[in-house]
Amino acid sequence: MNTLISLYDRVFARIARAGDRLLPLFARFSFAAVLLVYYWNSGLTKLGDGMFGLFSPSIGAYSQIFPKQLEAAGYDASQLGLFHWAVVMAGTYAEFILPLLIVIGLATRLAALGMIGFVVVQSLTDVFGHGATDIKTLGAWFDRFSDGVILDQRLLWVLMLSILVTKGAGLLSLDAVLRRR
Repeated sequence: MNTLISLYDRVFARIARAGDRLLPLFARFSFAAVLLVYYWNSGLTKLGDGMFGLFSPSIGAYSQIFPKQLEAAGYDASQLGLFHWAVVMAGTYAEFILPLLIVIGLATRLAALGMIGFVVVQSLTDVFGHGATDIKTLGAWFDRFSDGVILDQRLLWVLMLSILVTKGAGLLSLDAVLRRR
């Protein structure tokens, strides 16, 4: 019996060491495969027209981030203040910058932490701003369905990002290159 336990310990110690190096790389790959284009497309919907659209968000940006405030302003974004503009611009830039940092593995822990915050705010906005409270969209934990967009899917996103916060970028990252220097 001791031989089996010893063998078990040796095998899984090797797997744990390999996992410490490979799990973050796989988490970054999964993020790129599942969420990179999702967030970049979402960011593109928030940019205004033309070259100066980087500094002038679209009406869609305000409707996605501040739906109730925009409705109260009669869908006239110019009625919203500097605070609203700054939040919309920060959210828009975050949808481009944070995913890019995660994929290339630069400042990965901070970028993943920022993305966790982003997912939480996104989810709260969906529920309280857009009223996404139907069971199909919201979902429920500990039920027999795994397809709820907000509670089920986004919990898995946060788990994936938590791996990056705790383990870092792993192999093949700019963080690893900079650490070696």
